[in-house]
Amino acid sequence: MTTTTPKALPTIDPQRCTGCGWCVAVCPPHVLSLQVLGTGPWGPKCSTLHDVPGCTGCALCAVRCPFDAIRMVRVAATQAQ
Repeated sequence: MTTTTPKALPTIDPQRCTGCGWCVAVCPPHVLSLQVLGTGPWGPKCSTLHDVPGCTGCALCAVRCPFDAIRMVRVAATQAQ
């Protein structure tokens, strides 16, 4: 099985992310999750890329985000190897 390195990875802007979870729901490899902000067990959430090596770079999360909180950032050539 060959793994391909994505050309871009999602970057989440915590100022724009509302924690709605649409990006998590649409992510085929399930590499996004919602994390609670702060130290308590409950409260506002923000999306995070918890499995960088598992990300395919498909950009479905960025397309689905209704708040423009996710943008795809090109991976440097040295990181892609």
